[in-house]
Amino acid sequence: MAKLRKMLGAADSPYILSLMSLIETQCKTTIGDWCVDYAEKYILNIYEKAFPEDDRLRLAVEAYRSYRKGELKLPELKKAAALTVQAAKEAEKKPAAQAAARTIGQAIGAVYTPTHSLGLAFYGAAAIAYDRVGLEEKPEVYDQIAAQECAKMEEALRACMVENEKNPAKIKWYC
Repeated sequence: MAKLRKMLGAADSPYILSLMSLIETQCKTTIGDWCVDYAEKYILNIYEKAFPEDDRLRLAVEAYRSYRKGELKLPELKKAAALTVQAAKEAEKKPAAQAAARTIGQAIGAVYTPTHSLGLAFYGAAAIAYDRVGLEEKPEVYDQIAAQECAKMEEALRACMVENEKNPAKIKWYC
């Protein structure tokens, strides 16, 4: 078996470049909401299927929702996001769940560090691909799933984006 990749996709892939150009037109809160909504809808269940008794990721998503309502301060949100890092470390033997935990953490972090939004794409694609087809497929299969998933992510962002956003996030992509 080839070495399993933690993330799928490449920073210079057309689908990532397209997603990046759209992300940078939006404000931090739109980016964060899109990331968390998408991760909750399509990724969280992958982790919960593997670890049904572990509610850390769901609690982290709920913390994000509380933060957005003004009920939680940023340091508390960051502590909740840190729970996803610990969950990912503990899920080492279940790569789809591990990628899902990383995805949730990156999605939550996008509201304060918008470049984390690419974690939704890279880790999210891995979580979905590994969950869908397992761990023994050819690289081309994973790449195709990553491209398809990123297209869905872009469609979801287009559905919630603010046209002519007056306060877009100032993003410096380091990819």
